[in-house]
Amino acid sequence: MVARWSARVTALTGAVTLAVPLLFAAPASAAADRGAPASAPAAASGASSAPITNLSHLDFLLDEATPPADVAGHTTYRQDDEPALVMPWTYADARAGGTFARVGGGPLDPATGYWGQGAYNADDVTRAAIVYIRHWQQTGSASSREKAYELLRSVAYFQTTEGEDAGNVVLWMQPDGTLNPSPVPVELPDPSDSGPSYWLARTLWALGEGYAAFRDEDPEFAAFLDDRFALSLDALKRQVLTRYGEDEISDGKRVPAWLIVDGADATAEAVLGLAARVEAGPDGASATALRQFARAIAAMADGSARQWPYGAVLPWAQSRAIWHAWGSQMPAGLAAASVALSDRSLARPAVTDAASFTTTLLTAGGPDNGWNPSPFDRVQIAYGADSRVQSLLAVSDATGSRGFADLAAMQAAWFFGANRAGEPMYDPATGVTFDGLQPDGTVNRNSGAESTIHGLLTALALDAHPAVRARAVGLTAVAERDGLEWVEAEDAVRTDGDISTPESWTGESSWSGDALALDPGEHAVFDIGRDATARWVEPVVWSDEDERTTSVWRSGRMLTDRLRIVGPEQGISPRSGALLPYVLGKPVPGREESLRVDAVRGTLDLDGLIVRPHVSRLVLAGDGARTELVHSAARTPQRVSVGAGRAAVYDDDGREVRVRSRSGTVVLPAGGFAIVTGG
Repeated sequence: MVARWSARVTALTGAVTLAVPLLFAAPASAAADRGAPASAPAAASGASSAPITNLSHLDFLLDEATPPADVAGHTTYRQDDEPALVMPWTYADARAGGTFARVGGGPLDPATGYWGQGAYNADDVTRAAIVYIRHWQQTGSASSREKAYELLRSVAYFQTTEGEDAGNVVLWMQPDGTLNPSPVPVELPDPSDSGPSYWLARTLWALGEGYAAFRDEDPEFAAFLDDRFALSLDALKRQVLTRYGEDEISDGKRVPAWLIVDGADATAEAVLGLAARVEAGPDGASATALRQFARAIAAMADGSARQWPYGAVLPWAQSRAIWHAWGSQMPAGLAAASVALSDRSLARPAVTDAASFTTTLLTAGGPDNGWNPSPFDRVQIAYGADSRVQSLLAVSDATGSRGFADLAAMQAAWFFGANRAGEPMYDPATGVTFDGLQPDGTVNRNSGAESTIHGLLTALALDAHPAVRARAVGLTAVAERDGLEWVEAEDAVRTDGDISTPESWTGESSWSGDALALDPGEHAVFDIGRDATARWVEPVVWSDEDERTTSVWRSGRMLTDRLRIVGPEQGISPRSGALLPYVLGKPVPGREESLRVDAVRGTLDLDGLIVRPHVSRLVLAGDGARTELVHSAARTPQRVSVGAGRAAVYDDDGREVRVRSRSGTVVLPAGGFAIVTGG
């Protein structure tokens, strides 16, 4: 468990327990598997014209368990006739010779063969089911149809079917099929089926897509899935949607009170299942819940083209200061809801997220685990990269914008080597997706269920969009990058303030390292370098509730801002006080390399400075291929030099405004972007 996430673990355990540990080596145990080769006969070649989805490694992770008979509240389809359940092991440790050993979560008790958490978990079972459903639907594979059927039976078994927790879901299961409702370490809710959760949201996702796939293929099984879908939806209606239309305050911002576990990220995955169910056939309850949840997600959009988080849909109602790539399917959920409900308004925040925030993210370095709010948690995992790909493709499909599809290709290229390691994270020859990429470029070569699943979900999405696939697999290196940067407060070149080391995790955000405190009359000077364009600068400042501070900021002889901050009202956030970025009123000219701050009133507690150029750039390249992204954060049109190729220019809504086919310059609309493709 990563310490800086410990407070959100308490509230949102499912997302973190399953997403974050994959960055590190799972326990080196001889227990669960005897070691198996990573590769099987390859289903795909590296050719851009060939499908790249290879299920071999996910097939290897699958195993069977037979639960004890007559477990109260837990049954599944045809259990008496088919007692065994099929599920993927949670982790897979890399071994010598390209093999992997399947392992469970938490410490292993050699005497019982039980893990502190378990061998299998509902989060991975649900998402593995979605992989096989989509593969079967796209290819007609009989094997994937059978695995989808078996995994959906397993999904249903994790559901609690009776009592006050009916419709909720147990998270963990031991190798012999025994459920473990209260794992070690403790996760909330505890027991895991005692309230709404990520795994409940993902159950709705799997059951919704499962019903849509089997409705005509196997009506009896589809009816069973629909009954279980309704059971979980009823749980959400009584536990979450009873607060529909209510708002709460979180660090001064009004937020919706009807998100699943206060998470737009969790809610988005439920919305994907609701949208699939609505599109499969009339269902008033699903349509109503879909609209209600989509409105809650849309309300989490924040910022602007020049101010953090730059139009992103934030994931957690209890914090205005966190965005993370893992689970960031909020735009995908909104796009799916807009299509299913024929309501374009629901897609508007998704479009802004794609056009303004995602372009910023790409040019800053890619799908980071956490901007909290400073962009210092630069670990990247497949769950994050895939969430961005899925969102961009969903917005492209909903709007018809080729620009978002081209951005999806640039993001998907992360899997094929266009990342800070310069190495592929997904191998179409084996189906292996590595567990994580560290900030220094080190690759975690384990390949557990979550990483494998999300690598395959991207592969399936690319196979469904062959033109995007052809571009993505050909972009294997980062040739140039110039975007958002971070300057630590303690790196001031001159200061008479005090440097301290606060506890990193605040309960709703993270300090990036040391802090710089400036009392009235004290100052600091920062080196922010020079740039080809002007830059927006956002000091990240800690403020106690109702605390008032005033500071004066200058670049050269120019007054950049007289920044007045009042600490926001706490509301539902976990801690009084907030660590937030505040954009300075005037940009710093590109020629100015220093920025001075003088504290005037109150103590200014600085974490650092976010420095964001008016024009950001990312160039990806490969064998004969090149794609260039330039993005504007300026208030006015910007003339920008670009490389040779087809240059398509888009406004801040992703609408194509002009195309040219010669090298030279393009004019970016305010907040718009251009994509230049060649090769």
